[in-house]
Amino acid sequence: MDRSQGRTGGIASGTSTEPTTFTGNRALQIEEPLIFEMGQPGRCAVDLPEPPKVKERLNGLRRAGEIGLPGLAEPQVVQHYTRLSQKNYAIDMGVYPLGSCTMKHNPRINEKVARLPGIGDLHPLQPVSTVQGALELIDRLAHWLKTLTGMPAVAMSPAAGAHGEMCGMMAIAAALDARGERVRRKIVLAPESAHGTNPATAAALGFTVKPIPANERGRVDLAALKAALGPDVAAIMLTNPNTCGLFESEIVEISKAVHDAGAYFYCDGANFNAIVGRVRPGDLGVDCMHINLHKTFSTPHGGGGPGAGPVVLSAALAPYAPYPWIVKQGDAWTVAEDGAAVDGKPLGRLKAFHGQMGMFTRALAYIMSHGADGLKQAAEDAVLSANYVMAALGDIMTPAFDGPCMHEALFDDSFLKDTGVSTLDFAKAMIDEGYHPMTMYFPLVVHGAMLIEPTESVAKEDLDQFIGALRSLAERAKSGTAVEDFKAAPRFAPRRRLDETLAARKPILRWRPTNSFKQAAE
Repeated sequence: MDRSQGRTGGIASGTSTEPTTFTGNRALQIEEPLIFEMGQPGRCAVDLPEPPKVKERLNGLRRAGEIGLPGLAEPQVVQHYTRLSQKNYAIDMGVYPLGSCTMKHNPRINEKVARLPGIGDLHPLQPVSTVQGALELIDRLAHWLKTLTGMPAVAMSPAAGAHGEMCGMMAIAAALDARGERVRRKIVLAPESAHGTNPATAAALGFTVKPIPANERGRVDLAALKAALGPDVAAIMLTNPNTCGLFESEIVEISKAVHDAGAYFYCDGANFNAIVGRVRPGDLGVDCMHINLHKTFSTPHGGGGPGAGPVVLSAALAPYAPYPWIVKQGDAWTVAEDGAAVDGKPLGRLKAFHGQMGMFTRALAYIMSHGADGLKQAAEDAVLSANYVMAALGDIMTPAFDGPCMHEALFDDSFLKDTGVSTLDFAKAMIDEGYHPMTMYFPLVVHGAMLIEPTESVAKEDLDQFIGALRSLAERAKSGTAVEDFKAAPRFAPRRRLDETLAARKPILRWRPTNSFKQAAE
């Protein structure tokens, strides 16, 4: 793409009267080309000695041309990535309302601890005798996860939530197999509001997924669930609090019905952060549940990982926990690898190593620094923040369900009816107000869904400003006088709204010097 074209076209407001600048910059909002566009052949940030002559050993396969890396001086590299960082929105900049992902405060003490010598420089192939402290740390974290959930066992190796789901459902399959019922019990029940990974996991393991509808309150329809139970049902996969941000108030009765039918209860722990210290899933009859350490216990979420998804297991499923197991023999910690004799029937190995040490360290630092009272308060504050948002916006936006919510406030798009403004338009306009949009169009059971999760770490003053911005946008949308502004939003961002159809159908995934294409930006 021509650089000058990218600059002027990318930041134009859509009007012919907007002032322009020679540089393409707008005050301290610096226009930034791709690093490949900035590079110059032969330029390098360091002086490297000429390599010594050696005998050719590549059998004629020595590279003949450049490898394509940009040549820049050190200050140019620093400036480039600093400018890019200023274009990102983050929890360190303001309210991050993206629901379902819990972009929450990450205490810096967690990062400091995770980088301590002996923790940050561990290697998974070190001799066990040299990592005694690390194994004890993992065991200590496992202890607190079992304590917080009221479950007797935990598998620490799963890499993230979906991996944890796989682990839990494999344990259920192993238990059914031990009972001689794996072939007969082929059905997994999943509420219609379930995370997409739930039915995907069940299907990947050869189960048939049967959806269970919700009632008018946004919870599982208990009558429909009981009607679906039978000798062919293996398990239910249920999220609590559910994806609509609501606590399943009949969960104990659901658990009893599932167990009476000879099936198991898998709980998706994605929203465990809303009930930590208040409710123990084990007391509700849960058989297994994954915990997103990279969500519930503050570790940075998103960006492709790494993650950690330990799975807590009931006494009925504990024998099937996967290898490796951490075992204490006298004063020494050992790792029971594949095939080692343990007190159970492990289902095998799910991951090359025992888990993600950085996540374990951060999660334990978070748990121990908060204590039992602090974790409870964090959950309570998250629920309080969401209900504050719900109450403050309930008269101008439309809550999807009546009554209080848990950690997420869910609205539908009824308040935008006949305005010409869509959920997407509303979300794009939030960018101009300085906010990352909330989760849009999810859960799918709510039309035009807007899922807001303010988390426990947001000050009331910041929530008030956020609420004021949304009220202002809702009033403008209802006035009918700003439809074109909504359709053009974001107007003040470094890049305007993309032609999303063109971007999806003709994505340009790799920069080449000879690229020639029309802009997708309006």
